[in-house]
Amino acid sequence: MAQRITRDDVAHVARLARLSPTDDEIEVFTGQLAAILDHAADVESLDVGDIEPMIHPYPLRNVLRADVPGPTVDRDEVTGPGAGGRGRSIPGAGHPG
Repeated sequence: MAQRITRDDVAHVARLARLSPTDDEIEVFTGQLAAILDHAADVESLDVGDIEPMIHPYPLRNVLRADVPGPTVDRDEVTGPGAGGRGRSIPGAGHPG
């Protein structure tokens, strides 16, 4: 197991992140970060030499529709005088409609 994280390590990281934790928070964070690092060490110690690498644990497929061009909006409808030159006018959104 790697060297346990110290209270000074947590305070140093907090300073680097421009955080100002209280002494009580530093104590709590030290325990929490130690648990995270212990778990990471456990995972690192696993023998995964005969496990085939994979991109994702579940078989995935593209569920999006095909990208097929369709009808477009007329430019004058979007930028015309009815829109006040600002694009579409949406009633109730601060624009006269």
